[in-house]
Amino acid sequence: MGQDREWLLPGERIDDLLRNDLKIIQSGEVFSFSMDAVLLAHFCSVPAKGRIIDLCTGNGVVPILLTARTKAPVWGVEIQERLAEMAERSVSLNGLEERVTLSRMDLKEAHLAFGHGGFDLVTVNPPYLPAHAGEPNGNPHFAAARHEIHCTLEDVVAASAKLVKAGGKVAMVHRPSRLADILILFRQYRLEPKRVRFVHPRAGEEANMVLIEAIKDGGPEIRLLPPLIVYQEDGRYCPELMKIYYEPLGAASVDERHVDNGEGAQ
Repeated sequence: MGQDREWLLPGERIDDLLRNDLKIIQSGEVFSFSMDAVLLAHFCSVPAKGRIIDLCTGNGVVPILLTARTKAPVWGVEIQERLAEMAERSVSLNGLEERVTLSRMDLKEAHLAFGHGGFDLVTVNPPYLPAHAGEPNGNPHFAAARHEIHCTLEDVVAASAKLVKAGGKVAMVHRPSRLADILILFRQYRLEPKRVRFVHPRAGEEANMVLIEAIKDGGPEIRLLPPLIVYQEDGRYCPELMKIYYEPLGAASVDERHVDNGEGAQ
């Protein structure tokens, strides 16, 4: 750990990503990644080739995790300087400078930098709460991660639609309470929902996350995947989640094998 300290600023730490020997720089002063980012990186259909971009990338956890699933180059877009700088150091810490590129910018302007339709996959873990929903956290980093301060849900969908190519995919994790808004906006911006999966804390409890993937200019057909139940009755993670967290990412899940074989991809 002593050798790792050279990567850290005061108040920061290095956490293991639990697989593939990947690490991430985090800090209690800013919003750290959580399970939703890990599930998004596992759920999305990654291309073997082409280009990937992650919006609202935070400290870069999704792009870093995606490098274990594909050789395709990955870009991350983050508006907050502190988080973008942490993400850049995490990329260097993992020796991924040639595979992951971080851009400090407003996602609403990303198409000006990258052009229209240049990506095969767009991933995004956006703020979940409208700006007017409750009192934002006094910490600006926490507030921006939870509330739509820098971008609205429509801003996120519009940016994704501009960046993804026809036939490319957009994958998002969000709260089930916003699902109707997401579906309406996806179709408004020519993103046809294809795969939806709900995440439940425990059996018998309401879902607290939803994973959704759409195809740009795809035909109307949607698959509702089996729900993911996070905890077993004894409080331990379910076997599937244990695999997601601890099994090397090179081993595809059942859903990923279906996608790789073309099932449900169109």
